[in-house]
Amino acid sequence: MIDMSILPLFFTAIFFLVISPGPDLVLITAYSSTRGFRFGLMITLGIFLAGVIQTLLVAFGLGQLMQAMPSFAYGVKIVGAVYLSWLGFKMLKSWYNNKQLPNASEKATSLSALDLISKGMFSNLLNPKALIFFSLFIPQFTRGSDGLSLQILILGMLLCCCAFLANLGFSLVFSKLGQVLGNKIKSGGNFARHIDGLLGVIFVGLATRLALSK
Repeated sequence: MIDMSILPLFFTAIFFLVISPGPDLVLITAYSSTRGFRFGLMITLGIFLAGVIQTLLVAFGLGQLMQAMPSFAYGVKIVGAVYLSWLGFKMLKSWYNNKQLPNASEKATSLSALDLISKGMFSNLLNPKALIFFSLFIPQFTRGSDGLSLQILILGMLLCCCAFLANLGFSLVFSKLGQVLGNKIKSGGNFARHIDGLLGVIFVGLATRLALSK
């Protein structure tokens, strides 16, 4: 079982991990500040599900496989970059064609929860660096070889839950900040027409970052 003495160090490492800037925080910030807490919450749920899946994959050795086969990890990275680019260009096309009605918030609320969750989940899952990080980080806090998979599962779920709570907090804070700094977003002002364009640029930027990362 887990060595309880290492948990303080584990939670300390998690704290600094979840507050560090990264692609997940960029997505949460963008959606929460421009479209409200519900959107940030759905993105956060997607990221949480991605973390659960990655924990299961690490427990069954896929992370080690990706380290041993760089070409496989590279293929996943390219698929992820293409997916993020597709999302970004789709939003940019919507912005360019001015498909948003004057009441932009009405269109925004028509987005399904499943669509938002899938964006958060796949943008995280299709980044092989996240899975490799899981496979390197979690085993450092395991003890012995007995019940190793169970230890990884427990530690991974603790990591996912802590990250979920932190991201939930970020969603709430940035949604409130967005209300204070951008009432025009909610009232259908001129800036609201450019939300898809802003998010499109963010997704294309994340895709470029992922494709060029080593």
